[in-house]
Amino acid sequence: MGWIIALIVGGIAGWLASMVMNRDASMGIVMNIVVGCVGSLVGNALAGPLFGVQGTVQAFSLTGLLIAFAGAVVLLAIFNLIQRGRVR
Repeated sequence: MGWIIALIVGGIAGWLASMVMNRDASMGIVMNIVVGCVGSLVGNALAGPLFGVQGTVQAFSLTGLLIAFAGAVVLLAIFNLIQRGRVR
C-alpha cells in the first residue's frame, strides 16, 4: 500500500512543481509522477543533512509532500539548465 501512496503523492508533487516551473504543458501524468518520486529522493537527500528534516511519501504527510515538491522543483530547474542552458 505504501508504493501506491508514494505514486499518488509523487504525482501531486510533480504536478505542482511542473506548474511552478512552467513545464506543465510539456509533461504528462507519467512524467509528473516520475519527477515527483525522484524529487522526493532528491529532497530527502538535501533536506536531511541541511535541515535535519526527514519526510517520506510512503505514508502521507505534509512534510513529505513539501520535501517532494521542493526536490521536484530542484530537479526541474536542473533539467531546464541542461535542456535550455538557463533556468526559466
